[in-house]
Amino acid sequence: MKTLDQKRANNAWEVVKELEIKAESTPGQKDWNDLYTSYVSGLPAAIISCGIGQAAASLLSAAKGARDKPHYRLYKDLENWLCRDDGTAPYRRANSLMEAIIKNDREQYMWAQAEALAWLEWLKKFTVAYLKKPDPAKGGEG
Repeated sequence: MKTLDQKRANNAWEVVKELEIKAESTPGQKDWNDLYTSYVSGLPAAIISCGIGQAAASLLSAAKGARDKPHYRLYKDLENWLCRDDGTAPYRRANSLMEAIIKNDREQYMWAQAEALAWLEWLKKFTVAYLKKPDPAKGGEG
């Protein structure tokens, strides 16, 4: 049986591996992945300063309804994690993260916020390690 932290790591790993594989065959995907990595890196600060609801709403707003944007993908990845069919999910089986945030109580909101931050620790590490483009100004380091 996996620990919750192992489940977080596994989910984040799967997200990153899918995007990494897509980059091998899709023109422009490496730039897209780099943007996604930037948004992943900034999301924890947004959650801490504004709360999970405002941070999630900001991702949707930035995507402007375009499902092919990195903001939208990050929102969906977060939604998939927080609304999964698992007893350790704050919004188990919810169809919409925003709806779950709005309709549930403060206790679940705080749980979802803490869970999002814990999951994002893994996602951030993996995106920086595998998706971030090297920075030529830093001698090719990411």
